[in-house]
Amino acid sequence: MSRSNFFLALVFSLATASLAHGVASALPQQFGGWRISAAAQTSADPAVADPVNAAVLKEYGFTGLESATYIRDDGRKLTLKAATFTDASGAYGAFTFYQTPVMQTEKIGDGAASINERVLFHRGNVLVDAVFQKLSAMSAAELRELADNLPIPSGNTRNLPALPGSLPPQSQVKNSAKYVLGPDTLRKVNAPLSADLVDFNAGAEVVVGTYNSSGGEATLMLISYPTPQIAADRLRRIDAARQNAQLSPGSSTLPSPMFDKRTGPIVVIAAGPLSQAEGKSLLASVNYDANVTWNENTYFTKRDNIANLLVNVIILAFIIMGLALVAGVAFGGIRIMARKLFPEQILERGGDREFIALRLSEKAPQAPGDDVNPSIKAV
Repeated sequence: MSRSNFFLALVFSLATASLAHGVASALPQQFGGWRISAAAQTSADPAVADPVNAAVLKEYGFTGLESATYIRDDGRKLTLKAATFTDASGAYGAFTFYQTPVMQTEKIGDGAASINERVLFHRGNVLVDAVFQKLSAMSAAELRELADNLPIPSGNTRNLPALPGSLPPQSQVKNSAKYVLGPDTLRKVNAPLSADLVDFNAGAEVVVGTYNSSGGEATLMLISYPTPQIAADRLRRIDAARQNAQLSPGSSTLPSPMFDKRTGPIVVIAAGPLSQAEGKSLLASVNYDANVTWNENTYFTKRDNIANLLVNVIILAFIIMGLALVAGVAFGGIRIMARKLFPEQILERGGDREFIALRLSEKAPQAPGDDVNPSIKAV
């Protein structure tokens, strides 16, 4: 079965023996004027969802399948099939695997594409395939309401992968980016490197895109590893394999020409009918930029803001100055009032005041006989 039919490969003829209990329900009972006509059927077997690409779904972390038929009051029908994955990266990867260049991009959920009466979109860790009996002007709005009602995983499992954002948009074939998490998927997207050289056991994740060049369609492959050291080691292995391929052209499956480089933890491979200039230009368009996320509390609140503290100190200083001024005026006013009311009893003694004065600047009075010469007194 061709992958160009994206989700046509999902066969949901669920027999009773294939029903699996415990699959979390993703589809609501009603939304946007649609109501479910019968109980949804579920399965936890990826082979039931897609017999041809069961291994691919398993690599993306497939956990369950749910299908149901919805009807409207006017008799129209809508078939929904929801595949759940362990995280949003798995749902996104499955979406890119089934998406084709002939599909139209839609704004539904976290990403959507449509062709004729079929719409494929992903939201959180859920991938939904919707087939309308007849489209209307409100079909997209109805699916947006459905997307809003889908359960969203918590924590990091709701985050979409960052690696596909490193693919340059210039000259890229529409809907050609494929996010890969395993060797079976890698083989089916016609990647320029084999799974042995990529080594998914080392924690690799891959994105492959198709680009237009002067000689035809070329492939750009990004391989992200947990650390730059692992990426450097894998690049050395890739270069060694390429040198062996040049020595023995018939013994290797590596494409020629092929260009590669490493930027941070990402190994970049450009292959296909590329000239030397085009290959180097395509490699140069990919550059790793480390994003630093501060996940600790900065305590930059209204209470802990230093600027706010300084403002409060100034306000407090003005309050103290005001209180001092009021206290001074009050004390002086009370003293003046007390002096007027009790001039002889409080604060003032009245009458003449007697002071003990030493009068050191005045000459002491002379006793009689003090004008006698001291020599005569001594006789």
